Amino acid sequence: MKRDLAKKIWIYTVMIVVMGLAALYSASYKNVRVPQTIFYDQLVFSLAGFMIMYLLGKIDYRKFYDVAHAFYILNIVLLVLVLISGRYALGARRWLDIGGFSFQPSELMKLSLILMLGAYFSDRRPRLPYGFFSQTQMIFWDLLIPLGITIVPMVLIFKQPDLGTSILLFGIFLSMLFATALEYRYIWGLLGVCLAATPFAWNVLKPYQKDRLLVFLNPNIDPLGAGYTIIQSKIAIGSGQIFGKGWLSGTQNQLNFLPERHTDFIFSVIGEEWGLVGAICLLTLYFLLIYTSLDIANQVKDKFGMFVSIGVVAILTLQVVINIGMVAGLFPVVGLTLPFVSYGRSSFLIFVIMMGFLLNLSKRRTIF
Repeated sequence: MKRDLAKKIWIYTVMIVVMGLAALYSASYKNVRVPQTIFYDQLVFSLAGFMIMYLLGKIDYRKFYDVAHAFYILNIVLLVLVLISGRYALGARRWLDIGGFSFQPSELMKLSLILMLGAYFSDRRPRLPYGFFSQTQMIFWDLLIPLGITIVPMVLIFKQPDLGTSILLFGIFLSMLFATALEYRYIWGLLGVCLAATPFAWNVLKPYQKDRLLVFLNPNIDPLGAGYTIIQSKIAIGSGQIFGKGWLSGTQNQLNFLPERHTDFIFSVIGEEWGLVGAICLLTLYFLLIYTSLDIANQVKDKFGMFVSIGVVAILTLQVVINIGMVAGLFPVVGLTLPFVSYGRSSFLIFVIMMGFLLNLSKRRTIF
């Protein structure tokens, strides 16, 4: 049972990475705007990532608990440094350059928040809400404190600005919160408050973020500006039809009509060149990986392992759904990568570590 779960994690992850490498090769094939060095960079990083997965599968997962608090504080410091001295590119300040290596602390925060909330929730003991003061204490400790832990990095990341990752962190928090013993009425109450505050959030958005939301409602209001990328993405996916145009033969891709095709819009390359069949194959692999991860979370006895597993399942599911929905025009463009497929060292490393954590859990005696 344990060996089967670990084997499935390996198989599905490797197959998704291979599909991503094939798409990246095509996205950078004989292209000046997207140099083919990104393919070889991703290839080397993938091999190194698999080694990291293997090593993490051998380390006691409880060590993640030991470093959760320190890792969270370190990432808060890094996010502050980004706002002070981070590298500015593509209209945002999201990167730190340390020792010649560039990375996004916001990607590290995804893992850090999962570990921090996992450690916090696993330390909490269920309390029966008898009386007003008991209920107030429960709301404070079981809802407001973890919400505060989440809001701090959300605000720092939103200031970069990075709306997509901020939303993703809140999704992680909600998913893990549902796994606690907190009564659902408090969670639904929180969601109600957030929904009621949504109209007021319009005033804090950056102009380009407002443009993206307006373009989502009607891409044709600015077809050569904010709506250009999503229009080209939908053309690419639709033109692939059932079986696609063939590898290295996508016109939107090869003729440079599709911006950001090696990062956020890599799924458009797959849809154009491999068609509906290729897209379904990739989605099936994601579904199997998520299902296996959920199976591990469902069987874990240890509370910390269970909460972190749920956090991993949540971020993997949310990021896949949001990215694919974004490139298909179903969601606004928020700048989230497709796990294991889009080019990006920081994102790839974080998801590799998460899979290594699941591998570790699948081999321990904490599995029934």
